[in-house]
Amino acid sequence: MIGLLRGKLLLKQPPDLMLDVNGVGYEVQASMTTFYDLPELQAEVTLYTHFVVREDAQLLYGFSSQTERELFRHLLKVNGVGPKMALAIVSGMNPLEFQQVIHAADIARLSRIPGVGKKTAERLVIELRDRLPKAAGDSVTPTLIAVSETAASDEAVNALLALGYKPVQASQMIAAYENQGLSVEDMIRQALRASLK
Repeated sequence: MIGLLRGKLLLKQPPDLMLDVNGVGYEVQASMTTFYDLPELQAEVTLYTHFVVREDAQLLYGFSSQTERELFRHLLKVNGVGPKMALAIVSGMNPLEFQQVIHAADIARLSRIPGVGKKTAERLVIELRDRLPKAAGDSVTPTLIAVSETAASDEAVNALLALGYKPVQASQMIAAYENQGLSVEDMIRQALRASLK
C-alpha cells in the first residue's frame, strides 16, 4: 500500500524515525543498516517501505535500498519469522552477507541474532536457500558510516532492546564501546557485529 516515502527527516532514535512528507509525519521503524545511511535531521530522505497491518497496529518499516526491503519481505515469508525478527536480521547483516550465510548453512552465526534459535536458523536456511540468489565473491566489505556524538550509549541500548535483546545483554554489548566518542549508530553496529562473530 505505501511503498516509498520521500520527505524531511524530523526524528531518528534507533530503530524509530519520523519523516515529514508534505506536512504528514510518518513514523517508520528502520533497520540499523538504513540508520547508517541517514543524513542529518531536516535533510530530505527517500525510504522504501513495507506496510504491516495487524489487529492492534499498523506499522511502517523503512529501508534505504530495495535490496534490503526485498530481503525483509523474503524473511517474512519464513514460518515463525515476524517483522521484529526480520528487522533484527536485516540490522545484523547486509543482504550480501545474509545470502552467503544462508548458502553456507551457517546455523551458528544465524543463531547469534536475537530471537533466532537453532530451529529458526535451520528453517531460514531450508526455506531461503532456493529463494535467494547465490552471492558472488567470498569477501564482504560492509559500509561503515561514522558520525561523532557523545552521550549515545542509552540510545544504543534502547535500540538493541527494540531489536529483541534482553536489558542485561544489551547493556553489556554497549558497555564495550562507551567513552570512545562513537555515535549511536556506530555503537550499535559494533555491538551487533561483535555478537554475530
